[in-house]
Amino acid sequence: MITLEQKHLALLDEARQRGQTDIGNLRLCFELLTLAAAIDRDCAARLAPHQLSEGKFVLLFLLRDRPDGLSPHELAERAGVTRATITGLLDGLERDGFLARNAMAEDRRRVAVRLTGKGEEMAATLFQEHTRWIDTLLADLSDDEQRVLSGLLRRVWLATDSGSGDRTA
Repeated sequence: MITLEQKHLALLDEARQRGQTDIGNLRLCFELLTLAAAIDRDCAARLAPHQLSEGKFVLLFLLRDRPDGLSPHELAERAGVTRATITGLLDGLERDGFLARNAMAEDRRRVAVRLTGKGEEMAATLFQEHTRWIDTLLADLSDDEQRVLSGLLRRVWLATDSGSGDRTA
C-alpha cells in the first residue's frame, strides 16, 4: 500500500468522521495523486544537478535535432505553456549556455531559438538517462500488466472533466 501524503490522510479521516464508510475510491484516487507527486519529485531531483526544471528539460527536447531552431511562439505552443512562461524558460536556458536566440535571416524581427553545443550534449545525455529511469518505474510490470494499467488509467481519465472530450478517440 502506498503511504499517503498527510493532506490525503487528513481528508480520509475527515470523511470517516462525517460517516462516510465507503472510502475505497477516495483512497485509490489519493494513491494515484501520491504516486504522480512522487514521480514529479523524483524527476525534479534528477534534473536539478543539471540546473534544469521539467519545463526547461522539455524545451531541450523540442529543440533537439532542429538545426534551424524554433520560434518562441512555436516552442510555447508545443510545450503547452504561455508566451510569458516560455520567455522565462528561454532566459534561464540562454543564461546557462544551453541555447541561443538568433534573428531569422528572412525577417530580422523574428527570432529562432537553437541549442548550443552544450545544449545538444545535455539533451542527448538526459534523453538516455531519463528514458532509462522511466523504464525502471514500470520494469516489474509485464507487457500484459502494462496494457491493463494503461486501459484502467484511460477509463479513469475519461471520467474526469478533462478527459470527457476524449471518448471518441
